[in-house]
Amino acid sequence: MLRANRAFYEAFEAQDLDAMSDVWEHSERVCCTHPGWRRLDGWASISASFYAIFTGPQPIQFILTGERAEVTGDTAWVVVDENILGDDAGATASAVNVFVRDHRGWRMVAHAASQVINQ
Repeated sequence: MLRANRAFYEAFEAQDLDAMSDVWEHSERVCCTHPGWRRLDGWASISASFYAIFTGPQPIQFILTGERAEVTGDTAWVVVDENILGDDAGATASAVNVFVRDHRGWRMVAHAASQVINQ
């Protein structure tokens, strides 16, 4: 399951929409909240958001800290601090990633990240 979590961040850093698509479950129940964005529901909205981010002006690199995973049956979640490096400056977001296990392995069903203001 941690491999699936790392695949999410690797796809993000590589700006690889196909790899990101492989990480996520393609259903209407999935949701995603990027820092500062409203919640997005359904794979169509989420994939469009990643397309917009990936075609943006600057690459993003993540240094993950405080990663902690829990698994209960076919559901798992990871809490992690995303230390984000970009061309302009860095920031930290605290994230929760939720996965479910199906016949293909672990698939993300929720990602929520919030920028950390006070460290």
